[in-house]
Amino acid sequence: MNLYKKIALGLVAGLALIATGCSKGNKEDSSAANISTKITKKTTVTFWHGMNGGQRAELEKLTAEFEKKNPNIKIKLENQGSYIDLQAKVNSTLQSPNNLPTITQAYPGWLYNAVKSNMLVDLSPYINNSKLGWGSAAKSNIRTELLDGAKIQGKQYGIPFNKSIEVLTYNKSMFEKYGIKKVPTTMKELAQVSETIYKKSNHQVVGAGFDSLANYYTLGMKNEGINLTDKVNFTGKDSKKVIDYYAQGMKKGYFTTAGSAHYLSGPFANEKVAMYIGTSAGEGYVKKAVGDKFTYDVAARPGKYTMQQGTDIYMFKKATAMQRTAAFKYMQFLTSKSTQLKWANATGYIPVNNSVVKSKEYKENTKTKLPAKLEGAMKHLYSIPVAKNSNAAYSQLDPIMAKILYAAKNGQNVDNQIKAGKAKFDAAWKQ
Repeated sequence: MNLYKKIALGLVAGLALIATGCSKGNKEDSSAANISTKITKKTTVTFWHGMNGGQRAELEKLTAEFEKKNPNIKIKLENQGSYIDLQAKVNSTLQSPNNLPTITQAYPGWLYNAVKSNMLVDLSPYINNSKLGWGSAAKSNIRTELLDGAKIQGKQYGIPFNKSIEVLTYNKSMFEKYGIKKVPTTMKELAQVSETIYKKSNHQVVGAGFDSLANYYTLGMKNEGINLTDKVNFTGKDSKKVIDYYAQGMKKGYFTTAGSAHYLSGPFANEKVAMYIGTSAGEGYVKKAVGDKFTYDVAARPGKYTMQQGTDIYMFKKATAMQRTAAFKYMQFLTSKSTQLKWANATGYIPVNNSVVKSKEYKENTKTKLPAKLEGAMKHLYSIPVAKNSNAAYSQLDPIMAKILYAAKNGQNVDNQIKAGKAKFDAAWKQ
């Protein structure tokens, strides 16, 4: 090999090494050998979040408690507004990695491109570290389905934090008034009870509705054995079956949608809707709105599956080794039994820690109805599979379904809207 060829090969190898280093975003990696197990100097962790109101106040309270126990760690909480604002901020800042925080709240679908660009820290070595972590995921007591929901392309990039599920909230007093003795556990029963109430109330009370039409369609397809992927045929037999179930209820008047209000808790509190399927995190609002007008209760979402919702916490590779350790200790604290009990009771989010879900302290909380019912309501959790543009496709389902159901309610051609919906749904996967 001549001298010039050797030099050329050397340059290529050097450039490859530089490219590899740049793609990692930081020379530090998260392998077991490079994990710092102690915080030996003052370390600041920046945390972007979308918690507001009472949730923000509780997060600040818990963070102060963590800092008191860990004087070398400062958690810099930076509220980004709503989830929409937070997602936009994360997406825009991914173009300038050095401006990213240490950790952020996020749905996994938001960070698909960040993983493709090698910008997130795989947390498995931290979880499995016997000195810093739990020794294994199982020993963390975090529910397996929630941990799996925070994986992207099979790697544990996220730790579950503020989670909720879909539940059925129903007017117990109205059930008694109209002779409904059994709370619906299947979709067939939901339609039957809804139609009964609608007829017995002389068409004054709508039987039921779903807050999230995207969740309705996604879980409807899952109950048919179909995951939300780019292989879904929106005009296929199974899809039409799922759509027709809701469309028939709209056409006959016993189903409704939340519309521009986004939530059915208002009509429910005003006794215009007998029951609805929505987030478990909304029970505090329901309780306040209902007051002493009637007795309400919650139950498992009808059907086999329920949707796990809410965000996880993810770590960016721009963080130093010490920041990564500090951030992971903070995540451990947030998911611990004592913290999760406080967080769940104060915010209405479900505990991600199984020991809390099963605990007497949580189950006997009489402030809300959910704690006593939660364990039975989350037997089969589902989360949106993370793939290229899966988040965009899922986001399109709400407006698509809204147009279809509006057409059904007003006697318009539903098939035309389903075809138009297919075009938009398919386009979202390809954008």
